[in-house]
Amino acid sequence: MEPEYWHQKWAEKDIGFHEGTVNSSLAAYLDQLELAPGARIFVPLCGKTRDIAWLLAHGYRVVGVELSSVAVSELLNELELTYTEQSIGELQRFTATNFVVWQGDFFTLTKEMLGEVDAVYDRAALVALVKPLRDQYTAHLRSLAESTPQLLVTYEYDQSAFAGPPFAISEAEVNKHYEDDYQIKHLARETIDGGFRSRVAADIATWLLEPKVR
Repeated sequence: MEPEYWHQKWAEKDIGFHEGTVNSSLAAYLDQLELAPGARIFVPLCGKTRDIAWLLAHGYRVVGVELSSVAVSELLNELELTYTEQSIGELQRFTATNFVVWQGDFFTLTKEMLGEVDAVYDRAALVALVKPLRDQYTAHLRSLAESTPQLLVTYEYDQSAFAGPPFAISEAEVNKHYEDDYQIKHLARETIDGGFRSRVAADIATWLLEPKVR
């Protein structure tokens, strides 16, 4: 999908993908990453997720990247943080205590811009992208964070019954993207009550990706 698709979604407040509370998989399984206090967590394609507020409240440092300036503005307002703003290359960087968010195209973010991270939390990135872009996304994510441990949340449903996004990601596709660098552990599969968008039977799958020992 073109960037304009997401800009339009945010401009029209058509953000059914946004969760107003902390994601249940994050709250239940973050401890599986065995992070030290104050660890720095990367949240790609973060929108204005309430997961960031939850992570900050639990003592973690967070860095996100988001295409939409509307989403970033609303995120910063909801977090009620004092921040500074700086233009770097094609991106805008907003910096607050224990929190950085980059506004712009994920694919223009560099490893030097991102800095060191201790984990990746992906609830809304892989599932937001059409299939051709998912290969590009996971390749760029590896260039940014290498084989940093990751908590990944995906949807599983009949893609022919709903066009997406969010898109269905099978276990086979998770393996295709990540098995070269990670030990992949399936943590949970939860059926969505009433179905996806109240009409398509669907499950939420949670995965732990741990770096392979070389």
